[in-house]
Amino acid sequence: MRYEKGHKETTRKRIIDVASRRFRKDGASATGLAGIMAEAGLTNGAFYAHFESKETLLREALVNTLADQSARSKQDCADGRGIEGAIRGYLNKSHLGRSEEGCPSAALLPEIGRQPQSTREAYENNLLPYIKNLAEQLPETGTTASTRRAMAIFSLMVGTLQIARAVSDASLAEDILEAGVDAALMLAKEPEARGA
Repeated sequence: MRYEKGHKETTRKRIIDVASRRFRKDGASATGLAGIMAEAGLTNGAFYAHFESKETLLREALVNTLADQSARSKQDCADGRGIEGAIRGYLNKSHLGRSEEGCPSAALLPEIGRQPQSTREAYENNLLPYIKNLAEQLPETGTTASTRRAMAIFSLMVGTLQIARAVSDASLAEDILEAGVDAALMLAKEPEARGA
């Protein structure tokens, strides 16, 4: 059976999209290839025509998701919302309740840290544009200080989201998010405004 041009690429993208959502929702180790392929409307055997291994799929899903996250953040900032828009766009109720569509860092960091070096390097290389975009919204743009503060802000946002997702009380989760927004905005201020 002959397929139209681009069929393999379209199928591969569908598998990556399904896997990305499933990995973020259920975790990479808890997500089986059979479930991913079934949701993608394909047989298990079709997997190896597209990927060498589950690790390869995880790496490509991370790269894809991080690129999307970076593009959304860049758009938020370009729309004039700046660093506050990026922070509030990350730490909100919608992101809290939709891990399958959210940040792969908040959903998968412990698992990413246990992956082979090639996957960790892919994560790092695709996280850095997001951090760079945050740094460009800070005072002292283009300096080591702004990059370090952007990394601290992102780390605070990820930890805040993880803790908010871990508690069972919805009101407490919202309080945690708001406290995280306040702390991230404080970090984003000019050093003089923080009393540094």
